[in-house]
Order: sequence, then C-alpha cells, then structure tokens
Amino acid sequence: GTVPEGGKVIAVKKLQENAPILAGKTFNTVVQNVMALKHINIVELIGFCSEAQKKLVQFNGRYIQADITESLLCYEYLPNGSLNQNLFGTKEGDSVSSPGPCIDWGTRFKIINGICQGLCFLHNLDIPLIHMNLKPENILLDENMIPKIADFAMSRVFGEQQTRLCTQKVVGSYGYMAPEYLYRGEISAQSDIYSLGLLIIEITTREQNCPADNQPSARKFIEK
Repeated sequence: GTVPEGGKVIAVKKLQENAPILAGKTFNTVVQNVMALKHINIVELIGFCSEAQKKLVQFNGRYIQADITESLLCYEYLPNGSLNQNLFGTKEGDSVSSPGPCIDWGTRFKIINGICQGLCFLHNLDIPLIHMNLKPENILLDENMIPKIADFAMSRVFGEQQTRLCTQKVVGSYGYMAPEYLYRGEISAQSDIYSLGLLIIEITTREQNCPADNQPSARKFIEK
C-alpha cells in the first residue's frame, strides 16, 4: 500500500484472527515495544491497528456470537523479500525449494554483518530483548540488500539484571531453537546466538538447515 500524505510505500501484514501473544503480553505492548526499536538492521514498524468485532462462529455444531479481533501491522516496504527467498528460492510454507538468485560473497558478508549488528543492538538495550525466532524467513532485505530483523511475536524482554528465564511453553522453528530451550525451556541471549550460528552456516554454504518437508537435527546439519 501507499501512505496518502507522504506517498511512502508500506507493507501491511494481517495477523490471524485472535492471534495469540506469548507470555501474557498484550498486542499493544508488543507493537509499542517494536515501534520503539530504531536501528538500520531492525525492520521499522510504522503503525498498527487492532479492532474487535462480534461475529457468528461455529462451536460444537452450532453458531454462537463471539468477539473476533483483527489486527494489522504496517511495516516499511523491503523490495528484496526475505533471506530465505534469496538463498533458497522459497517462501515460508513452500514445500519445494530451488536455488535462489546468485549472491556474491561481498553481499553475503554484508548480510551476516548486518544481522550481527541488529542482534547486538537488541541484546544491549537498557532492557535487553531476546528475539527467539531468528531464521531466514525473518530476515528481510531492502533495495541495497541491507538485512533487517523482523517478526518479534515470540520475543522476550528481560528485567533489570536478569540474564536467563525458563518457560514450560516451548514454541519456535525446528532447526533453529537452541537445545537448552527446546528441551528445558531455558531462554537467554545465547538462544539467539545459537540461531545466528546456524544462519551464518546457511548463508555461507547455501545449504538449507530445515527444509519445509523435513525436521532434521541441527547437529546433523552442522556435521554435513
């Protein structure tokens, strides 16, 4: 879409109806936190809206009236798509991968460096933010192939002096979750560093860690 007053092209993402927000965070809290993030390697969230409407939905074989929340997020438009599309020629949810466009080594290094800079920014905020879902689909590229970290729905914010927390609800992307999080629910900055390491391997080798039709262990991928 285009913003009428400024003529700025934007990307609008419509969330699933009643999309869950993790760890008891409200929709407004999540988006306000993301809108406050200003860094060249973090995707810019320009605005948002959320509205609840009463709709008839089917429940246990009959129709009932329920409050259904619809939410929209307005981001800066990044014309070169995701890192996943550029490396493997696939979008999230595709079942078949094919080689993406050729990316020279200088551009690959710039992408790796940019992701590292963005992650360093998040981890060194006054209130550190752990992304928790770092993967090629969540790295977007602008017209100059500058990478920007996106999708903060699973992010966690640490309190003062806090460096680690635990959860019983483990969610994320297979192949990119750190073992201590996958098996014990432990969350720390190292959770993102583990995912970053796998991303770097994918960028340098163009070998996909976790194809859509498979869920291999990260260890097997690294040993390849």
